[in-house]
Amino acid sequence: MIIKKFTASTEKEAILLAKEELGTDAIVMNIKKNLPKGVYKLFRKPSVEITAAVDENITYQQKKEEPQKRNPNILYEEEAPQSGFEAGSTAIEQRLDKLQDMLESQMAGNLPNQASGKATLGGEEEAEPAATEKDSNIACMQLIYNQMIANEVDEKYANQVINEIGHSLKKDAGVNNILMSMYQKIVLKLGQIHTIGGEGGAKYLFFIGPTGVGKTTTIAKIASMLKMDQKKKIALMTADTYRIAAVEQLTTYANILDIPLHVVYSPEEVKEAKERLKDYDIVLVDTAGRSYKNREQRDDLERLLNSVPPQEREVFLVLSATTKYYDLLRITENYLQITDYALIFTKLDETSSIGNLLNIHMKTGAPLSYATFGQNVPDDISVIDPQNIAKQLLGGSE
Repeated sequence: MIIKKFTASTEKEAILLAKEELGTDAIVMNIKKNLPKGVYKLFRKPSVEITAAVDENITYQQKKEEPQKRNPNILYEEEAPQSGFEAGSTAIEQRLDKLQDMLESQMAGNLPNQASGKATLGGEEEAEPAATEKDSNIACMQLIYNQMIANEVDEKYANQVINEIGHSLKKDAGVNNILMSMYQKIVLKLGQIHTIGGEGGAKYLFFIGPTGVGKTTTIAKIASMLKMDQKKKIALMTADTYRIAAVEQLTTYANILDIPLHVVYSPEEVKEAKERLKDYDIVLVDTAGRSYKNREQRDDLERLLNSVPPQEREVFLVLSATTKYYDLLRITENYLQITDYALIFTKLDETSSIGNLLNIHMKTGAPLSYATFGQNVPDDISVIDPQNIAKQLLGGSE
């Protein structure tokens, strides 16, 4: 991977420098605010230093040849709210200190047996005549691999990350360098986070997903955020007429937020409602929970989505972090047959393993978006933070 540091007077300026140099696929790894000390604070202004990285498979030349278009729906890390699920802008070294100490303390007792010289990693074996520096690297990566598996990362993706790191490691890499490389690789794998509210973004936002995942509550949280924080002119629409409670719940939220709610019973009514909603910035559309096994229900959803032209809509698939991995695979595969989507995960407060956030992102290629961690509206929601996910997958704790 290519890693560089950029310094500017503000976070936004530093990120723009990184995007110009490394391209639009660059990931912000760390944000550090530099405050002048002593007598220098009288003469120097504060600055911001960011560390950015891009996958080594994408060269500088390729990046320079690409048009530098900023996706208005991407919220870069410095714009994200610093609360809830996110970890803030603490330096990477500080955030990984505990992980490094844990690995170093375990290394002495986990080096490969000097007699057999075997170290197993993800089902593979490597033999050496004695415990060498290479053995130490393997033992360290084995511990990291085990930690990822304990956090329910799919073996396929855990091995993929391990193998990509292993090929570039020096024999005397050391725990710190291995851990840092793993951290950076996972952040890159998680990619840019897709959010709502940028200039030029879609007007109609559809929220789809299985029953019971918390779509309606999530919509209320996002609607509040868009109106209160971004000052957008918001309207709600619901096509979930199968559950009276869902309409009542959304009506309550609409009244509290003082925004209109339109109830629609068919794709044709969506088209009619569009004329009445032409003066609004964003319309959030709640949909009925659908079984991915029911073809008729999937067809109904597809017709509903098609009532709005593709260039005017955006779709968010809402999933519960507590759902079994096998079921998440089936759900996401079936929804991909209908539409592209970004991913929102709910109920993170009800699980201690977040490996499925990485698994499903890598399986579907769909961008991650928001996470919720409680029922409180408008709180208990945050933009997903790749840095925090990486730290947790490697064994860190808040």
